[in-house]
Amino acid sequence: MKLDILAFGAHPDDVELGCGGTIAKEVDNGKKVGIIDLTRGELGTRGTAETRKEESNNAAEILGVTIRENLGFADGFFMNDKSHQLEIIKMIRKYQPTMVLCNAIDDRHIDHGKGSKLVSDACFLSGLVKIETTLDGKLQQQWRPDYVYHFIQWKNIEPDIVVDISGFIDKKMAAVHAYKTQFFDPESKEPQTPISSKNFTDSIDYRARDLGRLIGTEHAEGFTVERYAAVKSLFDLV
Repeated sequence: MKLDILAFGAHPDDVELGCGGTIAKEVDNGKKVGIIDLTRGELGTRGTAETRKEESNNAAEILGVTIRENLGFADGFFMNDKSHQLEIIKMIRKYQPTMVLCNAIDDRHIDHGKGSKLVSDACFLSGLVKIETTLDGKLQQQWRPDYVYHFIQWKNIEPDIVVDISGFIDKKMAAVHAYKTQFFDPESKEPQTPISSKNFTDSIDYRARDLGRLIGTEHAEGFTVERYAAVKSLFDLV
């Protein structure tokens, strides 16, 4: 199955928080989008790997993505090494995405930067014909995505590209709130974490509003790029 966009997140909920609005918009535009979670989020302070699985499935349904898979890497301890790169390569070759979205290049959580570099490196290696991978007993064809973009997470990294997601913030927030154990709930007895505060939940909306303000729209999401973002004409810019 060929996808237009394949989004990778180190943990379930990374993709929703970082680029849920963009995904919802592209699905609405008829694009086929998939999500690959690297870990089960088993080290998360709140909830469990099992609740994360249920929550991630619910979020995927809200966003309308075509597929969602979890690679089961060790939360907090996965590495950017050959064995992990090969697993990512298998997914890239399986779904042959035109575009890959992945974690922030630098962030508070150590898995985000690691996951970002791991996926980026695998995107390059996936295009090398002499790296052989098999899936379901069949030799895979090499494949390299045309675009690799990094969504913005905890840190306020200056974006290279800003995507207008006006009209899709409610769907993004619904997908985020599907992770009931993770985010603000005044009745929860779970320990408090940096992402369980009301301020954090509110920040998802006000960051999108602020980026939207800067480009003259209601809401937006930002991405950084690995190579120059090119347009055929200056008039292609919003």
